[in-house]
Parts: sequence; structure tokens; C-alpha cells
Amino acid sequence: MSKKKIVVLTGAGVSAESGIKTFRDHGGLWDQYDPYDVASIDGWYRDRKLVLDFYNVRRKQLQEVQPNAAHLAIAGLEQDYDVAVITQNVDNLHERAGSTRVLHLHGEMTKVRPENSFNDQDGFSEKEVFDIGYGEIHLGDKAPNGSQLRPHIVFFGEAVPSIGKAIDLVMEANIILIVGTSLNVYPAAGLYRYAGAGVPIYIIDPQDVPVSDSRVHHIKEVATKGMETFMNILKNK
Repeated sequence: MSKKKIVVLTGAGVSAESGIKTFRDHGGLWDQYDPYDVASIDGWYRDRKLVLDFYNVRRKQLQEVQPNAAHLAIAGLEQDYDVAVITQNVDNLHERAGSTRVLHLHGEMTKVRPENSFNDQDGFSEKEVFDIGYGEIHLGDKAPNGSQLRPHIVFFGEAVPSIGKAIDLVMEANIILIVGTSLNVYPAAGLYRYAGAGVPIYIIDPQDVPVSDSRVHHIKEVATKGMETFMNILKNK
């Protein structure tokens, strides 16, 4: 008998309890930085050093934190379900927790690519992406093709190359679980709408969420506590 398919969509809230600052909450990164300076394609072309330094610091911070109980619980779902994680996060905490299928919509902080690697088919060439772990990149650090290295991040103003793959996963799901995302950032915020008729959608977030859908069950808790509640719901189904 094949396992039921759970698609988990995660945002900054799932990593907040590990000590990674969210962008939009009070005291978050956007209170310290203008997003269009450090996370937009225009900002990159305007001041590459500022953008590189921003991600160098964030990479170092990532090395110092650990997956939390929510990451571990999501990974643990794989024991009984066919699980795919679609994350808006650029950290690697899902992988470090043990999740084996993770689709990063907005890129990965520990990876870099040439700044001239964009193409119309998939947004960039995966062949030119490589992992630097928690190291740094600076102005003058070149890719094998001679181009300046840039963070493997989908900046504001750039297309989201993996959104098609994410839609396909959601359409095949038997259960949708959304953890720690405000559902305000598109196109990721609209992914749940591709779920099949009658597919239950669980949202774990301590804040109100802008969703009006009869399939939605809102677990109004932080990620770690909410995952405990969700696991109990699954056990009692």
C-alpha cells in the first residue's frame, strides 16, 4: 500500500525558534536593512559588496544554530508518509534535521553561482551552482566561467524558477501542511490553492492568516508546539 503524500510548505516561522531572525516581524531583518538594498537584483547591481557582506554574516549565523523540534518533527513524518518539503527559507535546517526531499523556492544560503548564469528555461543553470558551506564570498571571487560569484538566492525582482515543480507537488498531495509563513509573499503564498478538492490544509502559525478556505484548519501556535498538535491530529485520524 502506497503512503499518503504530505506536502509541507514552510516559511521563516519554522526557523525562528532556532534563533534565525525572521524578516517581517518586529525586530526582524527588515528593521535593520532595506530589503531592496540587500535582497533585490537592483541592489545587487548597485552594491555587490553590501549584498555579499550581508549573506556572509547570515551564513556564519546559520552555522551557529541547530534544527529545532519543528524541523525534526517534519523530518519524522517520512516514517509514515511520502513527504515533500517546499520551503521559502534559504537556510539548510530541514536538511540537517533529516528531511530528504526539500525544494527551496528562494534559493539556498550555503550555495553560490555565477552572476551571469541566468537562462530563460529554469532561471539559472543548476550545473553552475555549488556549495560553499558556511564560507564567505567577496568581490573578485570568480566562478570557473570568469564571472563574479553571487549568492544562490532568488532576489526580489527575479523569477522563482522552482514554482512549477512546487505546484506539481501540491497538486499530487493528500494533505497540505503550512508552517510558519504569513502567506503574504507571492507566488509561494498561493501554492495551497492548487491542492485537490477535499484535500485538508493545516496551517500552523500563531498569527491570523489571510486565508478563507473551508479546507483550512488553523493551528494557532508556534511551529514547535503546533507540530505536536498536528502529529496528534494525524494519530487520531
